[in-house]
Amino acid sequence: MTLETRKQNAKAWFETLRDNLCAAFERIEDAAGDLYAGMEPGRFEKTPWTKPEGDQAFSGKVETGFPKENAANTKVQGGGVMSMLHGRVFEKAGIHTSTVYGEFSEEFRKQIPGAEDDPRFWASGVSLIAHTRNPHAPAAHMNTRMIVTTKSWFGGGGDLNPMHHAYRSEAHEDTIAFHAAMKAACDAHDADYFQKFKKWCDEYFYLPHRDEPRGVGGIFYDRHNSGDWDADFAFTQDVGRAFLEIYPALVAKRMDTPWSEDDREAQLIQRGRYAEYNLLYDRGTTFGLKTGGNVDSILSSLPPEAKWP
Repeated sequence: MTLETRKQNAKAWFETLRDNLCAAFERIEDAAGDLYAGMEPGRFEKTPWTKPEGDQAFSGKVETGFPKENAANTKVQGGGVMSMLHGRVFEKAGIHTSTVYGEFSEEFRKQIPGAEDDPRFWASGVSLIAHTRNPHAPAAHMNTRMIVTTKSWFGGGGDLNPMHHAYRSEAHEDTIAFHAAMKAACDAHDADYFQKFKKWCDEYFYLPHRDEPRGVGGIFYDRHNSGDWDADFAFTQDVGRAFLEIYPALVAKRMDTPWSEDDREAQLIQRGRYAEYNLLYDRGTTFGLKTGGNVDSILSSLPPEAKWP
């Protein structure tokens, strides 16, 4: 199989997973009970976007505040589809796909395997964020991607983010179910994957300035290249399928649980923690901005409403 065929197969899978996830979320919107009476079921609005040939993207260092003197050095083209839902169960959900390619800036290529001597790259993936209206139903994040320079690899994972303190425990049944689903996807390929990628997730989705995790974890992997592309692609597909099976089921289980104003207040404060992480530490946010991604898609991960005490 040629590299071009591999790229097209990966792109097609990410788009298929997007469509299946969108359909699953819309079924949940349709199934909502009396708590959502008077609210219409939400539907995804899909917005295609493109980067013209030779367009340029921010490539400066994030901590310097998008400096003009370092910007516009990464040349990109390509595009994707931004899929947004503002519904009754999902207060805000985004399931996006993108495929971009071009040349990294001199500053950024030093950080990417295989790009230091040849700055050309190709990247495709699917990314999901979901913020539920009911504080008892968990928020979540999932993405999988394939990146090609002179090397190629897969990355991604999924993690659960309960917004109610009663659910934020390794021992809670929702956490156990989510981890079991991720473990099954990992175990089908390598018995060592789950513990390795779970630990990576716990360390990655962590807010050092607050000394606390963002959620209850899941799995995270990056620069994954075992030397067997077919096996790595199959693993990445299984991660997506596992998330598709478990996360909508958890939302459906909790979406009709009554909630109080205190529950909502706690949810909004916890959402603030989620926003802090995505703006300060998330590498996907940085990579998307530096490689010419759609800014609205990238920042759609932020919750629709949040509070700080």
